[in-house]
Amino acid sequence: MPNSTPSPNVLLVEGTSDYHVVKHIYRRQDQTQNFKITNKESVNTLLESISAETKTPGLETLGILIDADDDLSSRWQEITSAFQSIGIDVPANPDPSGTIIEGKPRIGIWVMPDNKSVGELEGFINIMIPSSDQVWPLSEGYIDSIPNEERKFADNDRKILKAKVHAWLAARKFPGLMGVAIREGDLNVDGQVCKDFVNWLQRLFR
Repeated sequence: MPNSTPSPNVLLVEGTSDYHVVKHIYRRQDQTQNFKITNKESVNTLLESISAETKTPGLETLGILIDADDDLSSRWQEITSAFQSIGIDVPANPDPSGTIIEGKPRIGIWVMPDNKSVGELEGFINIMIPSSDQVWPLSEGYIDSIPNEERKFADNDRKILKAKVHAWLAARKFPGLMGVAIREGDLNVDGQVCKDFVNWLQRLFR
């Protein structure tokens, strides 16, 4: 019979790609993953679940991995409101190295891509693409060459970058899979932002 005991350390993520990116970053860096990753499948579900998650018996640490999307300040306010509703104060601004709030439970917040920029998981992946990668300029050129009237994605920097990252992912051995691109060594896990992210997880789930 499987063990149904709740984990004392939980990281909430808003999608399947986030789940696999975290898992494979840890594997590439030979780190022991001492926390459970729970995929909430949407940002709204994640935010709405915070109150219940903090009341899980035996919970010691709760991490939140969430996209900034188009407005970091607005997203931070949503996070702040979710925690303030259960009596947990959140700093006025995210910590660039990843926010950690001491208490019971300990709370951690990382806003993709880097706690200071608008964007999402794809922005984090973009930072991990090696500067010497020869497919990336081709992926950029392909998306840039699509006439505006033929584009099915929004004409803003975030959506254009997202399209370019997915064009690059389409050229992988296993197309479209961010976590597998990390596993296969196509993405650099030694860059500063990735190191900061892993360091935040290690400090959080100590």
